[in-house]
Amino acid sequence: MNQTISVRYFASIREAMGTGCETVNTEAASVGALRDELIARGGAAAQVLAPGRAVRMALNQALCESGAQIKSGDEVAFFPPVTGG
Repeated sequence: MNQTISVRYFASIREAMGTGCETVNTEAASVGALRDELIARGGAAAQVLAPGRAVRMALNQALCESGAQIKSGDEVAFFPPVTGG
């Protein structure tokens, strides 16, 4: 099922992607599957979202795990871990 998702990027991921947001048409059913689709596109996404890279994810502005289910109209955000000081 093809669905439209709003994807937002923050901090160093935004810088690498060259944009803060985009609209994506996806077959992905979960946040993790969407991440895999973005990686498969190649380019900057393949590097900054690669497996093993520390990336936090949020679904509709709430932190989530990769198995969180997505539906058309949702917003998914990717950002690096935040360190305090």
